[in-house]
Parts: sequence; structure tokens; C-alpha cells
Amino acid sequence: MVAYFKLQYKMINRKFKDTGITPLFAYVLLTLIFVGLSIYLFRKTEYAQYIYLFFALILIGKLSETQRGEFLKICFGSLQFKKIRILENLICSIPFIFFMLYKHLFITASILFVLIIILALINFRTHINFTIWTPFSKKPFEFVIGFRKTFYLFFIAYFMSIISVFAAENYKVGVFAMIVIFTIILSYYQKPENEYFIWIYNVNAKTFLYRKIKILLQFSTLLILPALVILSVFFHQNIDTFLLTFLIGMAFLILMILGKYSTYPNEINIGFGIIFATCIMFPFLLTIFIPYFFKKAEAQLNTVLE
Repeated sequence: MVAYFKLQYKMINRKFKDTGITPLFAYVLLTLIFVGLSIYLFRKTEYAQYIYLFFALILIGKLSETQRGEFLKICFGSLQFKKIRILENLICSIPFIFFMLYKHLFITASILFVLIIILALINFRTHINFTIWTPFSKKPFEFVIGFRKTFYLFFIAYFMSIISVFAAENYKVGVFAMIVIFTIILSYYQKPENEYFIWIYNVNAKTFLYRKIKILLQFSTLLILPALVILSVFFHQNIDTFLLTFLIGMAFLILMILGKYSTYPNEINIGFGIIFATCIMFPFLLTIFIPYFFKKAEAQLNTVLE
């Protein structure tokens, strides 16, 4: 078990070094970004503790995939597997728990601690035995595959929008629901696809990126529209806030897709993650980084498309 965590530590350090960042500097920078984002979040909204809990569970949930769990069981056995999963979840959630304790959110921190133990003992299936209909064509495979894995999360987000209107009577809950939807869509672009899915377009890099962005905007709008309409109708006095959230969310989706192809065929690196987190704190930087990563993605894809 100790060897497993040493291996994970070395792999993380190697990813930092591959991006040209020394591990120590990366850990310090990530800590500062995490603390900065946490302080910013708790200053901006009274629902920060629930948003905090939500993102902590998303992070931990990624470690509970069935295939990954089965692999660890084969390598270490059932008993060691449970210990590894508990420690993994605890390590990933420690920053969230410590900050909640610092904010005297003892109940929320306790709930998160209990949930990480429960999630360590269960696995989420990454596939289902029947095909779920999607409102998307076959070309934007990211949405077809992603929607079938996360469709139930959209119903939760839409339900939150309804709650914001009829129960909480607070538009901020609706804004959070929109952020949840954008976060789900962001997850569709984390992994690079096979080169075949790029070759089939038979266009140059710039046209390819424009086409991917167009598809992204079209289908993201389709998914966010139910929540946006509900909130705009019942909180019409806050429609400017919803539209601003919509535009900023779309900008982050564009940045994500450009970041994905800027490192293709490799996965998105730590350097981009740091830039993405910085843009969350300072959204105006999107106007700088979107053109920058467009040029970088175009140059990277030229080697594949031409």
C-alpha cells in the first residue's frame, strides 16, 4: 500500500516536471490558488459551504469508478483496496475539511468526512446496459458520451433552479445551478480523443477549432436553456446576472476546449489547470488566454490535420 502511494506521488511530480514546473513550486502555487479561491467563494455567496461540499464530492467521486476499483482489488486484494480508497479520499478532501473547520463549519465538515468513507467503499458504474436517448447528433461525441454518463445530474440542476424559485426564493441558488451545469459540461473535454475523430473532419486546424467551438456553444446552450428560462422568468429583475453567468460560463467552456487541443494528443497539463483556476478568480483574463490558447491549439493540431 505504501508503494502505491509512493508511485502516485512520483507520477504527480513527473507531470509537474513535464510542464516545466518544479514540484515544490507547483505545490505552493496550488495551495495559494486553493486558499485564494476558497476565500473568494466564501466572500461572494452565503451558499459557499454547499458549493464547497459539491466540488469536493465531484473530486472524490472520480476516484470511485468501477474499472479503477476492480483494478485496485486485483492488485491489492479487498482489504487493502478499502484502506487505499479511504486514504485517497481523505487526502483529496483534507484541504476542503481544513478550510471548513477554519470557517467553523463543523457540521458540513463532518458530513464530508462521513461521505468520503462511504464513497471509499462503493464504486460508480461508468457504463450502463441500455442506450439513453440524447438530443445530440453523433458528430459531437463528447456530448453523446458525456450526457449518457451524467444525464441525472442535469435533472438535479434543473430541480435546484425550481427550488430557487418556489422554495428558497433566492436567485443565487439558481446561479449555482447554472454553474453546476457548466461544470458538468467542462468534464466532457478533459480527455483527448483518438486521432481518428479529428481526421474525419478533413479541414485545417482553424476551421476544425471553429467547428468544435460552434458545436460546443450550440449544445451547451441547449442544456443550460431550461434553467436559464426558468430563472429569467421568475427573477426577471436579476436577468443581467443570469446572462453574465451564461456568457462567462460559455467563455470557460471555450477556454477548456482550446486547452484540450493545445496539448493534444496529451492530456491537459497542470500548467493549464493553474491558468484555468486563475481565470476563475479573475474572469477578465479570459480575454487574454482564449486567443492565446486558440493560437497554441491551432499550431498543435496542424501536425495532425495537415
